[in-house]
Amino acid sequence: MSDTTYSVGDVIAERTVHLTRESLVRYAGASGDFNPIHYRDDVAASVGLPGVLAHGMLTMGLASSVVVAALGDSSKITDYGVRFTRPVVVDPETGADVSVLAKVGAVDEQSVRIDLTVKHADTTVLVKAQLRVAL
Repeated sequence: MSDTTYSVGDVIAERTVHLTRESLVRYAGASGDFNPIHYRDDVAASVGLPGVLAHGMLTMGLASSVVVAALGDSSKITDYGVRFTRPVVVDPETGADVSVLAKVGAVDEQSVRIDLTVKHADTTVLVKAQLRVAL
């Protein structure tokens, strides 16, 4: 990352990731989070949810992976934080698309802050989503 000059507003990456119910099952196995709201419609409905939800940490991980893919393996993320605002409902047949736009929000001598816009169905699902990457 140190060979590149960054300016506030530069787009680092933009990608849409398609999630399916299979994606949720795979993530549950990898993370150990087997809460049934992530795979059973009846349980999700019984607790007042609009449907089966993607894991919050899956959404957060997907968002950061867009930046990592764009900057390469040698990049060092020194800080990452988000606030979860809306769930990602994953339809059993059509799945869900999560779009990520990564832009430079600030630059100093040691790092670049990358601001993420993360949406599902035109609704922002993560706010204050920011990564700091060492230069």
